[in-house]
Amino acid sequence: MSTFGDMLANMRLDDDFDFIPPLLPLYDNDDDLKEEQYPDSLPILILRNTVMFPGMIIPITISRPKSILAIEEAEQRGRLLGVLAQKEIETENPTSQDLYRIGTVARIMKLLKMPDGGITAILQGRTRFQLEEVLTEDPFLEGKISILPDLIPHFTEEYQALVASITDMAKQIIRLSPNIPNEATAVLKNIGQRGTLLNFVASNINVKVEVRQAVLEENNAEAKAKKILELIDKELQLLQLRNKIENKVRVDLDKQQRDYFLNQQLKTIHEELGHNSNEKELEILASKAEDMDWPEEVQKAFDKELKKAKRTNPAAPDYSLVINYLEFLLELPWKKYTKDNFNLKKAQNTLDKDHFGLEKVKDRILEHLAVLKLKGDMKAPILCLVGPPGVGKTSLGKSIAKALKRKYIRMSLGGLHDESEIRGHRKTYIGARPGRIMQSLKKVATSNPVFILDEIDKVGKSFRGDPSSALLEVLDPEQNSTFYDNYLELEYDLSKVMFIATANSLATIQPALLDRMEIIHVSGYSVEEKVEIGKQHLIPQQRQEHGLKGKDVKFKPEIIAKIIQDYTRESGVRE
Repeated sequence: MSTFGDMLANMRLDDDFDFIPPLLPLYDNDDDLKEEQYPDSLPILILRNTVMFPGMIIPITISRPKSILAIEEAEQRGRLLGVLAQKEIETENPTSQDLYRIGTVARIMKLLKMPDGGITAILQGRTRFQLEEVLTEDPFLEGKISILPDLIPHFTEEYQALVASITDMAKQIIRLSPNIPNEATAVLKNIGQRGTLLNFVASNINVKVEVRQAVLEENNAEAKAKKILELIDKELQLLQLRNKIENKVRVDLDKQQRDYFLNQQLKTIHEELGHNSNEKELEILASKAEDMDWPEEVQKAFDKELKKAKRTNPAAPDYSLVINYLEFLLELPWKKYTKDNFNLKKAQNTLDKDHFGLEKVKDRILEHLAVLKLKGDMKAPILCLVGPPGVGKTSLGKSIAKALKRKYIRMSLGGLHDESEIRGHRKTYIGARPGRIMQSLKKVATSNPVFILDEIDKVGKSFRGDPSSALLEVLDPEQNSTFYDNYLELEYDLSKVMFIATANSLATIQPALLDRMEIIHVSGYSVEEKVEIGKQHLIPQQRQEHGLKGKDVKFKPEIIAKIIQDYTRESGVRE
């Protein structure tokens, strides 16, 4: 970003470029400016990216056809022309509607024709004027003008103090900028407290055109000095801050240290500003957190990590880890529950429709619903369905979820031998992620689903830990209200989750884990039960899968019994 000091060090101005050079003051006594006579109309020169002030000399390269014609016309009329700034820098061919109405009458001191057909002109600002009327816009802009009175300051103590402050700040900027020649201080010293000082400083401050135009249009010398003091004060603060940053991160640059230097400088800027380039993303996360109904300790953890994200460079690896953690906190279903179905008759009909037999299991589910209906809130039981393959242990879990009108989750534990699958990884590790229990809750967006832990008797054990021991806290009704996930690093209430484990055998289940579950044995079916299951469930299912209707294929009960007795040797009905 260019500053007041940078502009003093440069030597060129162009009305068609964004580059802003120095504007040099007149050193002579400017009393002749007041006595000069000006015509009622003048050719108008339009500047794209700067504003000309009285008492300044500026070199300017002109390439617009209308601007060249205006300069040539002014050369023939006495070398005077009006200089106005355009309102929008992007406008390529501005009309009278695109211009400010107050500008500066300028005298052409010298013209140089360039090889590319452009013209370099050195202009001397004389006095302010107001454009009263546009006389013509083609082939160049010409307007009727009225000369504005010069600003005559009252050399009060306040005004002199303002000018002294402006001079001191300008000298500080020159001192802090190593690329500014020493002659610049002499320029300020020679100007003294005359009105030219204000124009000189206002011309060289790096502000937008509309701000500089407002200074030009100010009709009170004291008010003008206050505006310029405020602008140069901001300029000085910016330069001091930039020097502070550069001194803090100054290192000997080489190929290996280049990236380090840039990252450190960017980090220092973020620390000074108190935010980073991803501020909008963090604001979105913060606004979502305001709508969350979660425990106080979760809010504290979120605020802590959010502050850490604001201090972290977005290019740093830690930044994405913090963002992922914040998003995970927001996506977990804190205190979100689905409403249970307390209609016991409908729940019983659902269980009977989906499964034939299994009366003990169905009665246990209905007992839980009945107590829940009376009390309104209770810890969910940890059921363990034990039986041979094919007797419907897993599918029974779906029916229970359907009867309760809860979300359904199934997690296979067969061959699981990594404890972090249950408890998650610490988020300081590369590739850290939550445990599968927390991931599943985030997926179903509720904290009271029916959670099937399938094949719990086949959990393994290795150097990565013992998953069975990690399940002890999950499946203990007295402890799972404060379940701790290593990635989350917060306690989460699992007491409303209805865990249902399935196993083929109790022999391989850890005794401590077995003690925390309510064992329900699901034995094999009798021939009569298998016949009914075949008629009510399996045969209709197979017809549907093969595109057949009820009338196309029919099985007699004795045929079904024959198949069961002679062609299957299993306790369940899988085959």
